[in-house]
Amino acid sequence: MNDASSKTILIIQTAFIGDTILASQFARSVKDQFPDSKIHFFLRKGNESVIQGLSSIDRVWVWDKQGGKVRNLFRLIQELRTIRFDFVFNLHRHFNSGLITALMKASQKIGFRQNPLSMFYSQKINHLIPHVPVENEKVVWHEVQRNLQLLVAAAPKFEISSRAKDYRPELPVTQKNRDKVSSYTNGSYFVIAPASVWFTKAWSESKFRELTQELSCMGQVYFIGAQADSELCERIRENIEHTTNLCGKLNLLDSAALMENARRVFVNDSAPLHLASCVNAKTTAIFCSTVPAFGYTPLAEDSVVLDTGDKLNCRPCGLHGHKDCPLKHFKCSLDIDVKKVLGTIK
Repeated sequence: MNDASSKTILIIQTAFIGDTILASQFARSVKDQFPDSKIHFFLRKGNESVIQGLSSIDRVWVWDKQGGKVRNLFRLIQELRTIRFDFVFNLHRHFNSGLITALMKASQKIGFRQNPLSMFYSQKINHLIPHVPVENEKVVWHEVQRNLQLLVAAAPKFEISSRAKDYRPELPVTQKNRDKVSSYTNGSYFVIAPASVWFTKAWSESKFRELTQELSCMGQVYFIGAQADSELCERIRENIEHTTNLCGKLNLLDSAALMENARRVFVNDSAPLHLASCVNAKTTAIFCSTVPAFGYTPLAEDSVVLDTGDKLNCRPCGLHGHKDCPLKHFKCSLDIDVKKVLGTIK
């Protein structure tokens, strides 16, 4: 094996874009712990833009799950098996990532016990949601802290801070991205990302419209998201002046660059929240069916989490979200007052 800092390391995270963004912080911590290491990162196609270009990553392996998912996976596994890794860290808890880990040639394979193939790991760590450390029962760990448990398994002297904001993730945002949005960043402006893959994780359309009407009196309002979110944003901003729909016009890194100097960014519990954390944007995160204790809150220094504030027996109704409210009342979203959200603007 190599010396104390020179290692060949594989990090696996094949989940969604938000999880991949948060994993960038894990890669940074691994690099800090093993400065001369060569770090490989395995992810699903579509997420590579948030990892490629980071100084902590030497090579990115992209798994294309379209048009031959299994064939493409085993082709990559075959290539990876030509490399002898000192450590394999699997941050994901699903079967395919466990299979990759199990088949690697590695001195140490470290991952979460909840993976169905964790019996093949050298070390298994519990991934608890919520995770309340025994030594500090007033703290609930963020996902970045849960991930860092795997690094502690490899480097026992590494200590996890009780302050999650010490572990802000990073993005390979460049001057090119900032130049692309420079025409939008003059004066006071706000950024809204109103969409979510899951309906119950998003604040209601009518509430976002009411918020937009108020914000448009204070500055320009930009809407960001994928092209598929454009119709939603058009409905929210209809006939409201000083608003611009940028859905589908900016990539993820461009969107992060736009957030960077916004007077405030308004997001759901979704991927744009993590983009905002990377650039330390002033963030208001609105949590509806999910709860902050799950560990996916914003990590920007000036960030606020808002929810209904009422005790709802049905909340949370699941770890992720639903296509509609299981009880049909959607109080976790509709009961969040717009004035409360506006009150987060300083």
